[in-house]
Amino acid sequence: MEQKIKQDKICIGRNIRRIRKEKKIGQTELAALLQLEDVTMTREALVKIERGIQHIRVSQLRAIKNVLGTTYEELLEEKKDSRK
Repeated sequence: MEQKIKQDKICIGRNIRRIRKEKKIGQTELAALLQLEDVTMTREALVKIERGIQHIRVSQLRAIKNVLGTTYEELLEEKKDSRK
């Protein structure tokens, strides 16, 4: 069984959402792009991950990193105050 990453102190979902919005990619579009990476994820699952309700699998995180063209560091960094 594949390992899941808990979103306790790190805000993976919030980081995914921020980067996705910066790149102007919708949730449905990201879910479709993940299919091309051989990762099945529904828009509903993506919503739950972004809200921190659902844990993210390692393969999902890897595919999201590739699709969004970002780094693990950016996806896993803690944001103390995201308001600027």
